[in-house]
Amino acid sequence: MYKKKEMVKHLIEALPYIMKFRDKTFIFKYGGSIIDNKENKRAFVEDISLLIHLGMKVIIIHGGGKHINRRLAEKGIETSFHNGYRITDDRAIEEVEMVLSGHVNKELTLLFNNQGIKAVGVNGKDAGLISAKKKIIDDKVDIGHVGSVVKINTEFLDMLLENEYLPIISPIGFDDDGNTYNINADDVASEIAMSMNAEKLFLISDVNGVYTDFNDKETFISRLNVRDAKKMIENGIINGGMIPKIQSCIQLIEHGVSSAHIINGEITHSILLEVFTDEGIGTMIEE
Repeated sequence: MYKKKEMVKHLIEALPYIMKFRDKTFIFKYGGSIIDNKENKRAFVEDISLLIHLGMKVIIIHGGGKHINRRLAEKGIETSFHNGYRITDDRAIEEVEMVLSGHVNKELTLLFNNQGIKAVGVNGKDAGLISAKKKIIDDKVDIGHVGSVVKINTEFLDMLLENEYLPIISPIGFDDDGNTYNINADDVASEIAMSMNAEKLFLISDVNGVYTDFNDKETFISRLNVRDAKKMIENGIINGGMIPKIQSCIQLIEHGVSSAHIINGEITHSILLEVFTDEGIGTMIEE
C-alpha cells in the first residue's frame, strides 16, 4: 500500500510539468559512456518514449567518441587532439562518418522503432540539415575535417516533428564544396535548440552536473544562472571539458531557450527525474 501511495504522490507531482511541457520541443544530446551501457541505453529509450507519448516533441543528437576511437585503432589510424578537437584527416573522416551515421545512429534508431516510436536516423547531409564550415582553432595546427555549424534546415525538422517522427541526428555536416565535417555534438545540439526555438536542451553524459569543487560532492549546484556561470568560468571554477558545455548552454539561453540541463545518464531514468520532479537530478542553467 505504501508503494502505491508513493506512486500516486509522484504522479501528482509530475502532472503540472506534463501539462506545461505538452507540445514543447526538447533537444537531447546523448553521449558519454552511457552509449556503451545496455541498461543505461534502455532507460534512455524508455524515458524519451514516454515524453513523446505525453505529447512532447523531441530531437536527439548523439556522439560516439569511444566508438570512433576503437574504429580508428582497428584501421591503424592514429588519433590525436588539439585544444580538445580530434584532428580528422581525409582517411579518418570516412571512418568517423561510418561509425556515427552507420553504426551508432542506426542502432539507436532501431531501439526506438522497436519501442513503438517512429524514429528516423539522419546525418547533416540529409535534406541539407547541417550546413557547416571548416573550424579554425589557430594558425599553427590544421585539424582537418572538423566543422562549425553555419545553418540548420529547420523546415526539415519541423516536417518530421509535425508528422510525429523522432529525428535522431549524427553530427556530420557538409559545405558547398562537397567537404564532410565532424562537428562537436554539444555544438550541434545547441545550434538546433536555438534554431528550433526549443524549450529546453539536455546534455546527457556521464557527469552529474556542475560543482564548485568537483572533488567535494557536497558542492553540487542544482540551479545556476548565466551570470554566475560566466563568473565561474572566469574564476577557473568551471574548467576542462565542462567549459564548452557551459558556454554552449549560456549561448542558447541568451538566444531565448528557457533552460539547459546537464544530467548523468548513468542514473536510471534520470531524464524523467529531471523533467517531472520539483528538485530534479542534474544542473539546470537558466537566465
